[in-house]
Amino acid sequence: MTEGQTDTDQQLFVRLRNGDEQAFVALYRRRQGAIFRFAMHMSGSPSVAEDVTQEVFMALLRDECGFDSERGTISGYLFGIARKLVLRNLERVRGDVALDFEADDGVAPELSVNDDPLAALTHREGIEALRRAVLTLPRRYREVVVLCDLEEVDYSEAAVALGCPIGTVRSRLHRARALLLEKLHQDRGREVPLSRLRPVRCIS
Repeated sequence: MTEGQTDTDQQLFVRLRNGDEQAFVALYRRRQGAIFRFAMHMSGSPSVAEDVTQEVFMALLRDECGFDSERGTISGYLFGIARKLVLRNLERVRGDVALDFEADDGVAPELSVNDDPLAALTHREGIEALRRAVLTLPRRYREVVVLCDLEEVDYSEAAVALGCPIGTVRSRLHRARALLLEKLHQDRGREVPLSRLRPVRCIS
């Protein structure tokens, strides 16, 4: 087992802030894949995802690094930085954030702890079709689907990354799955049962 594999993210962070280069490498290897995928799903651009991933981890080395362990996890912090960088890029390139227009902060439906909605949908529709559908979602729905369903981030961590209450994460996720169903139905010309898209879990 290589150095750093048994350390928690928090332990690696403390070590890298004290100048331990190996701790930085270990944390990068552990988390860069998820950060890249998040940026890729959000932007649809490999080059943007690469730039965002690099900038996210460089932020850990800056003197003004704002991570606070009392507010959340290292992973949530990294996703939060990635989100801000992606949104900045989208605003500059195509004004994507203008799509953020629907009210969605109502009461979410009762959540199941056993279903894995996008796993079945991915198998049924194909991963490429799902990726295309995710890219069509308004930003607020796209980011919560990518975090909670594709990257399997729990609701509390997603709430920290997105800067919103857990209830908002739940309601956005419910709406996002309905939009995905509608998009895939339009693309495929056939109906996907609504029962396939129930929220994954309830973690508070």
